Amino acid sequence: MALTRQQLVDHCLAFPAAYEDYPFDRPDAPGAWTVMRHESNRRSFALIYDRGAGLRVNLKCDPAEAIALRQVFEGVTPAYHMNKTHWNTVAVDSDVPTDELLWQIAHSYDLIKPRPRAVNPRGPRTPRSPAGRSSLPPR
Repeated sequence: MALTRQQLVDHCLAFPAAYEDYPFDRPDAPGAWTVMRHESNRRSFALIYDRGAGLRVNLKCDPAEAIALRQVFEGVTPAYHMNKTHWNTVAVDSDVPTDELLWQIAHSYDLIKPRPRAVNPRGPRTPRSPAGRSSLPPR
């Protein structure tokens, strides 16, 4: 049984700091695009919409993985209205099993979530004055 729009939204909202956005339409508008984003960087990881006779989800994907998924599943195509190298469209009611679709959503989320900043092993940088000189007094 194919997932509904609300089930997809609820699944996406289960990821940490995920939120639902409607940048193109009112939430109650017929055919509205639901964009699932991460709070800290506002990057989208799933765009849920109706196209033709079915529900679709655009998902970010590693380029090599994107090509492989398109070769394996008829329901996975280059993304509608997105960068075709990094995004796939998945037809929800297609040959893509539900567990595979949920894995692809998780993979998309992992690709956009913020990465922890690297810690400089030498400690914090010394602030510089506008002239490019150190604000510390000379030795």
